[in-house]
Amino acid sequence: MNRIRLGHALVVGAGVAGLSTALRLPSATVLASGSGSTALAQGGIAAALGEGDHWRLHAEDTVAVAGEIAARAAVEIVCDRSADAIGWLTSMGATFDRHSDGSLRLGLEAGHRRRRIVAAAGDAIGSEVNRTLREAVATSSTVNVLEGCAAIDLLWDGRKVTGVVAATADGTRHEILSRGVVLATGGLGRLFLRTTNPVDVDGSGIAMAGRAGARLIDLEFVQFHPTALDLGVDPMPLATEALRGEGAVLVDDSGERFMVHAHPAGELAPRDVVARAVWHRIQAGRRVFLDARSVPDVVNEFPTVTRHAGGAGLDPAVDPLPISPAAHYLMGGIDVDDAGRSSLPNLWVVGEAASTGVHGANRLASNSLLEGLVFATRVATDVGLNALAVNDGGTAPESAYDAVFDDRTGIDQVRALLWNEVGVVREQSGLESARDQLREMEPTLRKTVPGRIAVDLASWMIRAALVRAESRGAHFRADHPRSDVRLARRNSFVPASREGRR
Repeated sequence: MNRIRLGHALVVGAGVAGLSTALRLPSATVLASGSGSTALAQGGIAAALGEGDHWRLHAEDTVAVAGEIAARAAVEIVCDRSADAIGWLTSMGATFDRHSDGSLRLGLEAGHRRRRIVAAAGDAIGSEVNRTLREAVATSSTVNVLEGCAAIDLLWDGRKVTGVVAATADGTRHEILSRGVVLATGGLGRLFLRTTNPVDVDGSGIAMAGRAGARLIDLEFVQFHPTALDLGVDPMPLATEALRGEGAVLVDDSGERFMVHAHPAGELAPRDVVARAVWHRIQAGRRVFLDARSVPDVVNEFPTVTRHAGGAGLDPAVDPLPISPAAHYLMGGIDVDDAGRSSLPNLWVVGEAASTGVHGANRLASNSLLEGLVFATRVATDVGLNALAVNDGGTAPESAYDAVFDDRTGIDQVRALLWNEVGVVREQSGLESARDQLREMEPTLRKTVPGRIAVDLASWMIRAALVRAESRGAHFRADHPRSDVRLARRNSFVPASREGRR
């Protein structure tokens, strides 16, 4: 067993949250096992920078779609710091879309009462943010990146988290000890058959924290993006919400524009409302399309969507684009405070793996990159002040060392099960069926690292969805279609004890 002892913080994950945190720390090592979701983001970064806008209006819009359970203090932190986030990225060389006079071009997306979406190259904000941060890291003297190294489990010495067990591509295990561990591993969208998330966004950090005894929260709140391009590829490419902000509409194969009957805001209704409307049409045997033919200069203004459509022989200026809901973003995750501290000493979490309460039961469009940027600053500050020294290492579950590293046997079966029974619309019988089927699959799944992640997260998600016997935000129960005021709260739990460790 190779043991590596760092004299500084360890950041697990190399997306916007992880790299931003690492750049803000005095020194850090980043474990980068994959590309994450950052580069795939299309919409933009929400920031109240336009005339007549204010961060408090942004905060009100964020709370309004969050199902009455947003953490208002966290919302205010994120919205108040949005201009600083844009300024920081600009100072590092990020190029945002601007008018001829140099002012930012601000787009409109669902749930926002003002144009406040900062974009890059039309629909390539994620690519631009990813480029900017990676170039900054490449020239940094304080950040070291270990590519192709995946964390498997947390090390625990009885009082605090001391590091991680990690594996390289050949499955060789390493124990990495550090002054403070920051998980920035993203969400769990890959656990669903239809998803916009790449293969490495499988919830690994959340699973690690849960197995170590961290408090998790709100795992039932999975956001399904309503307009993923249904082109027969996996992951499903996004058709950014900004298209609807510029006039694109949803129609079914009979030509009916059904959103005008589903919500007063039509295509600009909250994401959960649009996703369910699309899902119901598909369940009724219809095909659904995003018609962007009325969007001015759509090909040049939205080059990423145009490129994806072109790969299937479609032109958004001429052809309606087939779409479907797809698992996109997790509002829940590892429970953290306003400094990103988890319930385990010496463990911080940032980005989608964390649940700060900003998004409540339903995320407002273009708030995800923003949250990662803002909380990266807060986490880095707190790690710098409070990270604990590591002495004698720690222990991890036996399976961290024994499970087969890169075998995905059975994962697609789990993905199909979750999509069918824990997807856009849920009910008790389906959730219980999924729970029982998962128990039958568990012995085989636990033999591999991907299988352990999948079975743990799927079982915890089903548990959370069964407990919330109501509909709220992105969590919709067909057998409980209304919200229950008695359940207007966040639900946390500790899923595991620290047993079976070596």
